[in-house]
Amino acid sequence: MNQPVFPAGELSRREALKAATVAVAGVSASVLPACAQVPQLAVEPDFKIRNRRIRQSIMGWTFNPLPTPELARLSRDIGLVAMEGIGREHYPLIRELGLEISLVGSHGFAKGPCDRAQHAAVIAALREGIDVAVKFGCQRVITFTGMRVPGLSDAAMADNCVTAWKEVIGYAEQQRVTLCLEHLNSRDGTHPMKGHPGYFGDHVDFCVELVRRVGSPHFKLLFDIYHVAIMDGDVIRRLRQHQDVIGHVHTAGVPGRGELDDTQEVNYPAVMRTLLELGYTGFVAQEFIPTWPDKALALRHAAKVCDV
Repeated sequence: MNQPVFPAGELSRREALKAATVAVAGVSASVLPACAQVPQLAVEPDFKIRNRRIRQSIMGWTFNPLPTPELARLSRDIGLVAMEGIGREHYPLIRELGLEISLVGSHGFAKGPCDRAQHAAVIAALREGIDVAVKFGCQRVITFTGMRVPGLSDAAMADNCVTAWKEVIGYAEQQRVTLCLEHLNSRDGTHPMKGHPGYFGDHVDFCVELVRRVGSPHFKLLFDIYHVAIMDGDVIRRLRQHQDVIGHVHTAGVPGRGELDDTQEVNYPAVMRTLLELGYTGFVAQEFIPTWPDKALALRHAAKVCDV
């Protein structure tokens, strides 16, 4: 069989490509940079965060029933710097371990300020959350719009939200604590924590409008990459578009809210690099629900993917 004849330049390019492929194949996964869709087998069982450019946190509820003290020690060993979404009774231990509290809870996502009947309870919960945040050196408290109120227009519910938040934002400013409004997807009804059908603030651009209406540097957006990807997409463009109001970030694999691996669609390293490019210095909290038998490896994997 006659061998194909290539121009000299083409031959040299092919040889270079072949050499580069062989070289990469010989490099262990442990020294490769974070890249998109990292499979489970590409993560070392003892991986620790190296770059520390992203301040990684963990949303504790997703790892239930793993005991919080055990998760805290695992997180510290991996190199995460904070925790959230855990019982407040664990806050003293978390601080003793040298970890921060990245976000304090408040009134929950179901009964929120879009319902005027909930205003007193919402405002009280936010004020109490602010006090807890101050006590434990945290700078952020979460808030939500709540579920839609039957018979009430979007405009009326939006007005209700802004009215309630303006009642408490002065106290947040005084205490130097930032309220972070979380956008949630309303598409996924397969699991009570994978999606929230009926949630009012289900489009991120609309939540940004609410943030801007409150008009305070201590009222920001919680940009949950998982929820944004499901409802609106165009994640990186939206990060750039709304960078001035982003106060906190959450992760999870899309779809399914599982690991950040090669079974999901978000290019997390590219998203993390964008956050760095934009000068984001807040926390990125891992909020995926582990599906792998080895939960510790799942957390190490997510940490590696985001360690850009």
